[in-house]
Amino acid sequence: MLLQTANFEFPLITKAGARIEILLNATTRRDEHGNIIGVVGIGQDITFRIAQEREYSKLIDHANAPIFGVNTQGMVNVWNQCAMRLVGYSSQEVMGKRLVEEFITKDYQASVQAVLDKALDGVETANFEFPLMTKAGVRLEVLLNATTRRDEQGNIIGVVGIGQDITGRIAQEREYSKLIDSANAPIFGVDNEGKVTIWNQCAVKSVGYSSQEVMGQRLVQQFITPEHRARVQSVIDQALAGEETANFEFPLITKAGARIEVLLNATTRRDEQGNVIGVVGIGQDITGRLAQEREYTRLIDTANAPIFGVDTQGRVNVWNQCAVRVSGYPAEEGTFHCCL
Repeated sequence: MLLQTANFEFPLITKAGARIEILLNATTRRDEHGNIIGVVGIGQDITFRIAQEREYSKLIDHANAPIFGVNTQGMVNVWNQCAMRLVGYSSQEVMGKRLVEEFITKDYQASVQAVLDKALDGVETANFEFPLMTKAGVRLEVLLNATTRRDEQGNIIGVVGIGQDITGRIAQEREYSKLIDSANAPIFGVDNEGKVTIWNQCAVKSVGYSSQEVMGQRLVQQFITPEHRARVQSVIDQALAGEETANFEFPLITKAGARIEVLLNATTRRDEQGNVIGVVGIGQDITGRLAQEREYTRLIDTANAPIFGVDTQGRVNVWNQCAVRVSGYPAEEGTFHCCL
């Protein structure tokens, strides 16, 4: 039986001694009676394309990020040097193996397969997090961008995944979360839409709402008294614009309906690229302090001795009722230079 050959690659040496790469289609040639009289080869110079592919492979292999590729059956066909160093498996150990079934932890196999399937349908996925087990049995956290791979005709031939080892970052985030959660100050966080994303244990104790009750809820609309919502929203908006606020006082209503006074520092929250992703508020319950200050003011004002106070410029800022009676000057007449 005679067979024709399509897309056969071979090198051809020119008269000048240069090597060119040819992609050949070999077709049987027949006479008008159907007898074979030879072969016709239709070639294509793919020297430049081959050079590009080699450069592409070289760049992938020496990239400082783990890069892998699978074909349409999910079998590994790309595995660069960084992937080898990170995971511990050589390219010989993984090439032709099923990536998901053999190298992904069972609890994540379905989600990773879903990402690959989407890429094989032309839908790419960015910033997908999943764990990868090393040859030594260590669990790594990987941030993956899955890209559809196509041939020259645009046909999908597989998926290329560019990864980033975020194990250290995840560990830092967990430590950061642990420190926030165990801090002895109420700490909350909101995203760009004002929805609660952080609510530590001290906030739970202070306000009475559990983290499950507040997560995803709009902080201002649901937990701030109506007359103070505009002020609190303004502070959050400023922080979302990169302008942080220190020592901002506002009232917060607890789950039991009690009013507590909070002194807040609102800090802009950013991701690794510096993009604003929300606001973190570190609070201090100053309800007791304000109550003491009010009591202190009341005691001064009702004392049976004239009491006054001045600021650093010598201007009166305390003038109790007894001082009013003794001097005849009411406190409402304003600030003046002390002349006693």
